[in-house]
Amino acid sequence: MGETGVNILESVGRWLTDPAHWQGPDGIPTRLGEHLHLSIESVSIGILIALPVGIVLGHYGRFGNLAINISNVGRAVPSFGILVIAFQVFGLGDLPIILALTALAIPPMVTNSYVALREVDPDVKDAARGMGYRELPQLLRVELPLAVPLIMAGVRTSAVQVVATATLAALIAGGGLGRYIVDGLARNDYPRLLAGALLVAALALATELLLAGLQRILVPRGIRLLKAPVASRASTFKTA
Repeated sequence: MGETGVNILESVGRWLTDPAHWQGPDGIPTRLGEHLHLSIESVSIGILIALPVGIVLGHYGRFGNLAINISNVGRAVPSFGILVIAFQVFGLGDLPIILALTALAIPPMVTNSYVALREVDPDVKDAARGMGYRELPQLLRVELPLAVPLIMAGVRTSAVQVVATATLAALIAGGGLGRYIVDGLARNDYPRLLAGALLVAALALATELLLAGLQRILVPRGIRLLKAPVASRASTFKTA
């Protein structure tokens, strides 16, 4: 790394450790709170819309191709384009930002939840019905536990994408960590810009790790052992 690169890293470090940047309306805690508010609300709305749709369609096996095609179309639409359209319709504020981020969050969750339910072994479903499970108990107690890993993979993908894309909120006078990137670029303040980028990357990584831990909690232990690598299980048996 050249001398210029070292100087830039030192400048970013000084910027991040400056007490002035950890207080006030433009302080890191305030901007982080704004970023989390936009991201959590968008992902939560996306979960409330996408998971029921994907789970129901996956359970009954109807209109699945239509749902996936619509989701793929949603993925193809640029988030910035949705953000600009929502801004033109609703003006400034959190509403257009949340609408755009929610539209970004929905497609992966619909697709993954649908595929997760469709991939549940039909023999398992038949066994549940043979044991007297009705439709709803079968879905809640048999199919969903088996589908949790793939469903959570969709939630994790959506959440990380939303956290990263929420930086665009600053382009329409929104808050969040993206303010450091946009303002740093406008002022030629590269330590601010790079610090903002590092903060967004750190938040996205923390989101991935947090949801990975949540997935581990939600997946029943028996299923985790079933999905463990064969070599890992073999070594466990040898040492037992």
